[in-house]
Amino acid sequence: SIRVAQWMLQEPGATAYMGCVGADENGAKLKAACEADGVNAMYMVDKATPTGTCATLVVSVERSLCTNLDAANNYKVEHCKEPENWKVVEGAKIIYSAGFFATVSPDSIKAASRQKAHDGGIYCMNLSAPFLMQVPPFKAVFVDTMPYVDFLFGNETEAQTWAETEGWETTDLEFIAMRLSLIPSAKKSKRTVVITQGCDPAIVCVNGLVTKHPVIVLPQEKLVDTNGAGDAYVGGFLAGLVKGLPVADCCKAGAYSASVIVQRSGCTFPAKPDYKL
Repeated sequence: SIRVAQWMLQEPGATAYMGCVGADENGAKLKAACEADGVNAMYMVDKATPTGTCATLVVSVERSLCTNLDAANNYKVEHCKEPENWKVVEGAKIIYSAGFFATVSPDSIKAASRQKAHDGGIYCMNLSAPFLMQVPPFKAVFVDTMPYVDFLFGNETEAQTWAETEGWETTDLEFIAMRLSLIPSAKKSKRTVVITQGCDPAIVCVNGLVTKHPVIVLPQEKLVDTNGAGDAYVGGFLAGLVKGLPVADCCKAGAYSASVIVQRSGCTFPAKPDYKL
C-alpha cells in the first residue's frame, strides 16, 4: 500500500514505513526496494531473528499466501517512540495500519492512533483478514482502536466476519458499512468505511450515508496476478486523500492503482502512473 501511494504521488520522500526486519540479506532487499520507490523505510532491526518471508502461490490469476513472520512479529512500540521516528509520526498527515499489525504491536497502534487524535491528523486501518476478528485478543485491538479510526478499509468477507462476530445477524454489506461508520468516534470527524468487492463497485459509507463507486473491470485475458490488488486500491485511495481529494476521487485513484497491479506479476508498476491526482 505504501509503495503504491508513493508511486501515485510521485514526490520522493512523501511516505515512510515502520516495521521490523532482521539483519540479513532479505532485510536489506526490503529497505533497498522501498528506497528505490521513494519510501523512507524506518525499520527496527532484530539481530536475533531473520526477516520475515512470504510465499505467493499463484494458480492462473488466483493466489494464496503462506507467511513466515519471523522478525515482522517482533516490532516494539519503543522503536516507534524513538525521537527520530516519533517526529515522523507527529508530522504525518495520514497514518495507515494494516490490521495484521494488531497481532504484533497493539501498543504501537494505540500510540499512533491517539497521536493523530491529538494533532488532528487522519488515522486509517484495514480489517485485513477474517481471522483477526475471530480471535478475541486481536478483535479487542480493533474494538479499542475504532473510536480513533477516520478511514476503515476491508473487503466483503472481512466486513461480513465483523458483523458475524458482533452478532449483527446480517450479510448485507451496505448495512454493515453503515453500522461500522456509526460506531461512536472519539474525534470530531465522521468515520468513512470503504468495503471493496473485487470487480463489483466499492461500498463507501460516511456517517450512515452509503454510496457506490465502480472499479475498472478488465477482461480475463488482461489479468496476470491479483496479489496485492486490495492493498493497491488502498494505496491509490490514500494518495488521493493526502492531496485533499473528495472520497469519490480517492476511489477512482484506488481503482486505477488496483487495475495496474493486477495486470503485472507481483506488486509492481511502471515508472510513472498514467493518472493525475
